[in-house]
Amino acid sequence: MPETSQLSTRPQNTRAIMVFLQAHAPFSSMDDDHLAHFAEHATLQFFADGQEVLSPSSGVINTFYVVKQGRIRGERVNDKTDSPETTFEISQGECFPVAAIIGERPTRTLHRAVGDTFCLSIDQDAFITLISESEPFRDFCLRGVSSLLDQVNQRIQTGALASMGASTSLSTPLERYTLRAPVSCAPELSVREAVGRMHASNIGSIVITDDNQTPKGIFTLRDLRTLIAQDSCSLDDPVQEVMTKAPYSLPAQEDAFAAAMLMAEHHFGHLCVTDDENRLVGVVSERDLFSLQRVDLVGLARTIGTATDLQTLVSLRTDVSRLVDAMQAHGADSGQVVKIITTLNDVTVRRVLELNIMKRDPGIPFTWLAFGSEGRQEQTLLTDQDNGILFETPDGMTEDEVREVLLPFARTVNDELAECGFTLCRGNIMAGNPKLCLSKREWDDWFIRFIDTSTPQNLVYSSIFLDMRPVFGSTGPVHDLLQKVLDRISNNALFQKMLAGNAFQRKPPLTMFRTFRYVSDGDKRSLDLKRQGLAPFVESVRVFALAHGIENANTLERIDALTKKNVFDTQDAHAWKDAYSLIQAIRMRAHQEMLKRGEELTNYIDPDDLNPLDRRILRESFRQAQRLQQKLEVTYQL
Repeated sequence: MPETSQLSTRPQNTRAIMVFLQAHAPFSSMDDDHLAHFAEHATLQFFADGQEVLSPSSGVINTFYVVKQGRIRGERVNDKTDSPETTFEISQGECFPVAAIIGERPTRTLHRAVGDTFCLSIDQDAFITLISESEPFRDFCLRGVSSLLDQVNQRIQTGALASMGASTSLSTPLERYTLRAPVSCAPELSVREAVGRMHASNIGSIVITDDNQTPKGIFTLRDLRTLIAQDSCSLDDPVQEVMTKAPYSLPAQEDAFAAAMLMAEHHFGHLCVTDDENRLVGVVSERDLFSLQRVDLVGLARTIGTATDLQTLVSLRTDVSRLVDAMQAHGADSGQVVKIITTLNDVTVRRVLELNIMKRDPGIPFTWLAFGSEGRQEQTLLTDQDNGILFETPDGMTEDEVREVLLPFARTVNDELAECGFTLCRGNIMAGNPKLCLSKREWDDWFIRFIDTSTPQNLVYSSIFLDMRPVFGSTGPVHDLLQKVLDRISNNALFQKMLAGNAFQRKPPLTMFRTFRYVSDGDKRSLDLKRQGLAPFVESVRVFALAHGIENANTLERIDALTKKNVFDTQDAHAWKDAYSLIQAIRMRAHQEMLKRGEELTNYIDPDDLNPLDRRILRESFRQAQRLQQKLEVTYQL
């Protein structure tokens, strides 16, 4: 321990200590026996304002602390300025120094009291007993913020299960669904014989394979109904003539969520499961994946994708909220849920476009672009439109003539999407805007000016247009455009630095004293979970991703790609992904509660309305955002 003076006493009221601990994670999940063990072995220590509690010179750590009152600040010396900098602050109910005592090493950070501070402490023997016998305590100490994420997801899932009923988890590997040998046949087998095999096995599909058992096609009862209704061939014809060729497949190690997303996006009900050598080992159906009482992902996606009119699409949007509850009950985490919402939004956008093409086909091929959160596949129930059009100019037409044809079509689509719940963009970032209905050449020129002329407005645009993906139409032109954009950015250090500086301004809502920094929302003090909580992660990660040529726009997938490139440390990346997901989980739960109360959706919450665990989670998550911004600051010398 440091040589500075301190006051240590043995607390007299064991029960009072247990009550205090139960208000904070991980103690809130621990058994009473383990809490009593902590309380019985605890010492109450006092540290005066500014006093060193621990430092790298203290030696190997053999004491575990919990802040009972006051705060502890972590300090490290900046190698460039040779002056101490605050790296974190620990407040009531939080523990330290977890990594050092587990690693049986000195702390790498100086811990200093901020204000008069009281800490409960236990010695190494008591700590070892707890980490050996208490699973929640051990899980928290070993995984930190990751275990907090699990607690949040478990609580959300438990709440959803109460109304939906338990079922298979979306994290279940597909190999769990392939215990029954798949039914397959050769391409030359007749349709009649193939249907006979399906009937004998009481199944809804048969896979057509080659001699190596590689899937070449699939034939389903739905295909049979279509064949009979259209009288398109004889039942004695080879099944290869009517099968769906090149069926979608996934490796057996993939999970149910990946299968569900693939089915939902492409509107099919069966998926081949293969081994490492692409041999058929089983078939998974949407019925295998879901046994929901109210609505399922694949069924809802198919219903949206085959809707015959706009009003049907409008009415189906109300099912999305129930689906979110259902997916959470099946074990979907916040990252999966936003992808589910985005997938259903994509299906809706495509169907609105298809219905309008049926009514008034503009006759010019185009690609419908998604920007911003939709481009990142990170939409929640509260979303607006950020879209555009990329077209190839047909021979004999000018770009302005093409626009004259496409703009009325695009404006109709924008208006109908608004009826479906996609709010019109206040900044007019929509395909009906002539500035966002451009040829491939014009988009290329636009991005050249955008990158080479780093105006304040262009930096604002960077948070929208640099997160781009195709939703409808040809994907090739968009891929080519993105590659050019990434090449230009990777070779433009000034633009990168300006992007970094812009991202650095988006500060997480923590004061230097680790209290929340509020925004005004009427008469209430609030946090904006999107702009203050998620944006610091999104914008910082975007800078690193663009600088290293990563085309994927999704924030979590960008972090994974940056980790593979050794841009991010693996442990840091896990902490940042978990923190981002925690904020997103709390945001989505708030949206669900607003819907149940019949309130208009917003991204604002009052931390006083949260339980102690959620408030702590937000503080820790915002601190992780600060750490990510510190990396941005150091990398770009901001």
